[in-house]
Amino acid sequence: MTNIILCGGSGTRLWPISRTLMPKQFVKLFGGKSLFQLTVERNQTVCSSQLIVSNTEQYFLALDQLEEIQNDHSSYLLEPVGRNTAPAIALACMALEPETIVLVTPSDHLIKDLEAYQHILRRAEQLAHENNLVTFGITPTFPETGFGYIESESENVLAFHEKPNLQKAEEYLHAGNYYWNSGMFCFKAGIFLQELEKYAPTIYSASKHAFNHAITRDIIRIHREDMLSIPENSIDYAIMEKSSLVRVVKSDIGWSDVGCFDALAEHMPNDKHNNLILSDKPVSLIDVSDLIIIDTDDALLITKKGSSQKVKEIVAEHKQTNPELTHIHRTAHRPWGTYTILEDTVGYKIKRITVKPGKRLSLQKHFHRNEHWIVLSGTATVTVGEQTYLVHPNESTYIKSGELHRLANMGKIPLVIIEAQVGEYTGEDDIVRVEDDYDRGENK
Repeated sequence: MTNIILCGGSGTRLWPISRTLMPKQFVKLFGGKSLFQLTVERNQTVCSSQLIVSNTEQYFLALDQLEEIQNDHSSYLLEPVGRNTAPAIALACMALEPETIVLVTPSDHLIKDLEAYQHILRRAEQLAHENNLVTFGITPTFPETGFGYIESESENVLAFHEKPNLQKAEEYLHAGNYYWNSGMFCFKAGIFLQELEKYAPTIYSASKHAFNHAITRDIIRIHREDMLSIPENSIDYAIMEKSSLVRVVKSDIGWSDVGCFDALAEHMPNDKHNNLILSDKPVSLIDVSDLIIIDTDDALLITKKGSSQKVKEIVAEHKQTNPELTHIHRTAHRPWGTYTILEDTVGYKIKRITVKPGKRLSLQKHFHRNEHWIVLSGTATVTVGEQTYLVHPNESTYIKSGELHRLANMGKIPLVIIEAQVGEYTGEDDIVRVEDDYDRGENK
C-alpha cells in the first residue's frame, strides 16, 4: 500500500504559530514532532512507500523533517498551485500502477488510538481490494458544526451532508448513523482514475495532460500553466458523492483535524484555570480563565476558548495591512538553511543567516539595497561578479546594489553570518535569480 500524503494548506487556522511558509503540519507541537512527521510514522508501518503531494516551499520542509525521522524512501509530486484534492489525488494516482492500493491522508491530522487505526486500515484495504472507494467516517463525540457528515447504513454510504447548523448536528449525533467526514480515503489508483474519468472527465483529461507533460527527473514537477488548466474541485464533490462504489469504514480512533486552537487545546496541557498558553517566555495570569494565549516572536494572540475559529478574520485583516505577518515567521526555513530577522526598520534590515553544509543560495542581485556580510562561524564561499573568494570568522564583505552575488557553504559545519541590508527598500521580493539549485522563482 502507498500512502499519498496531501501537504497543502495556507497556514491560517493556527496563526500566529502557523504561517503560509510554515503551515501547521510542519510546526513541532507534539513531543518535538510535527503532525506531518506523526502522519508518516503511523502510516509507514502499513504502507511500503509514501508519495508526498506538496508545493515547492513545503517540499523542502518535508525533506528536512523526513531526514529527522530517518525516512528516505518517499517520493514527491510538486504542484505549482493548488487545485483542491481531486486533481492532487489524480496526479498522484497517475504516477502509480493501476492495481496499487493507496491510502490518502492529509498531513495535518492527529490520531491517538493507533491500535484502532491499524484495525480500520486493514478493513479499508480489504474493501479496496474489492474495487471500492473507501472513506473513513469518524464516530462523532459532540454536535460539531465545522465538519461535513457521512450518512451510512452499515458500510454503505447513503449520503454526504454539508456542514450543518447546531440543531441539525445534534440530530445527526442522536441518529447514530452519521459520521464526521475525515478526508481520508483508500482505493486502487486505477479505480479512482476510472471513476474520475466517468464523473469528472474534464478534471481527468486536464490532469492527464498535466502529468504527461510534467518534469519527472528526480521528483514530479507539474508545469504551472498545466496545473492552472485543471478545474478546481474536491474529491467529495467530483467523485465520492456520485460514485456507486463508495463505502465507509466507521472509525473511533481518537481523531482530530486540529483545525483551530480550541481543538489543539484538547490535546495539550492547560493550566489549572483551563488556559492554553504557548510561549517561549513566562506568562503570568491573574483572575482569568478559559483563555488561549499564543505568543511568538512577532505576534501575540489572545482569545476566549470557543472563539478561536475567528482567527481567520484576524488573518484576513493582517493580509491587508501587514501581509508578511501571515506569510512568514521571523525565522524562515529555506532549502539551504534558515534566516532570522533581528531588526527591520525604515532604511535597513539585519538578519542572522545559517547555511547548511554543502548548500548555497541562488546567484542573485538586488536593485534597492546594499548588503554587508559578517561571518560568525564556518567559512563562507562568496561570489561577487566574476570573483569567488573565502570569508572566515570575524571577517566581512560588501555587496553593492545591482551586483550578481552568491553565498555558499562548502564546509562541513553550518555557516552563520550576520547580513546587514541598507537601502530604500529591503523587502524579500527585491531579488532577481539568475541561477538557482532549487528551481524557485521568488524569495530566498
